[in-house]
Order: sequence, then structure tokens, then C-alpha cells
Amino acid sequence: MTQRKKTARKAASPKPAKDTESTLDVVQLFTDGACSGNPGPGGWAFILKHPPSGTVREHSGGEANTTNNRMELMAVIQGLTSIKKRCVVELYADSQYVLKGLEEWMDNWKTHNWRRGKRGPKVKNIELWQQLDELRTQHELRFNWVRGHAGHPENERCDELAVQASEQYK
Repeated sequence: MTQRKKTARKAASPKPAKDTESTLDVVQLFTDGACSGNPGPGGWAFILKHPPSGTVREHSGGEANTTNNRMELMAVIQGLTSIKKRCVVELYADSQYVLKGLEEWMDNWKTHNWRRGKRGPKVKNIELWQQLDELRTQHELRFNWVRGHAGHPENERCDELAVQASEQYK
């Protein structure tokens, strides 16, 4: 009789299955890179927003001798690295190179040992793409392209921060 009651109780109040995707926080990550000359002194910047709490974080950095594409990649790497727990990350960038790389090209590059095509040349900035490959598994990414220098407030602010960071290396 006790056995039946335990079984009945277990059946009556099963633990709900945990849907991890629906419980993830959503953050917005805005990124940009800048370079004076290509190569030349460069900067990257990101703005991270957590809309439910109103928290906004900005960060930037740079390098003395780099390219614009490297700075675009670094902005995303630094932004994703700054997120300490798994989230839905709405990524906003004006770089088709970064967005298409993450969304369309990366899996094919990996299949071909980080080459552009079966016998093509190695992917440029391979070490940065490999970092992004690792980081993209830690979050659920959603990709959003914004036109650069078109008045998007966060993109304009990221550009301002990235240019300021690059000026430290002139």
C-alpha cells in the first residue's frame, strides 16, 4: 500500500522539464572596430546592454599595428568574453565580414581545416575566428546587421570609442 502511494505521488507531481533556452537572459551586444590605415593603429569597442535591468557597459581597446577586420573581430570577442553566464546574445555589428563569418562561413571553414574552400587559402585571422568559434558555443547568438555611420546610436557610440582607442596608438 505504501508503495502505491509513493508511485501515485510521483506520478501526480512530476518535475517539469527544464527548457534552458526559454530561461536564458537576453543581452544586446553592439560592436565596432576602427583602423587608421589598413594596417595601422586600430581600436575596437563594444556596448553590452541588459534591457530588463537597464544595465549598460562600454569597453574599448586597441593595437598599434592591425587591420580593420581584426578590430571588428576583437570587438565581438571582447564583448562575448565579458558575458559571464550563458545568454541569448543579440549581436549588432556593421561588419558583414564578422556576421557572415559567424553565421554562414565558419562551419564550412572548419570542415575544410580552416581553409576557404577545399583547396583554398587558409582563412585570414584564423586565431581570432577560432576564439569566436569557441565563444559562440557558450551562448545562443542572434545576428543583426546595422549600416555603419547611418545614425544608429549604439553603432555610432562604438565607432567613437573605437576611434578614440586607436588614437592612443598613433
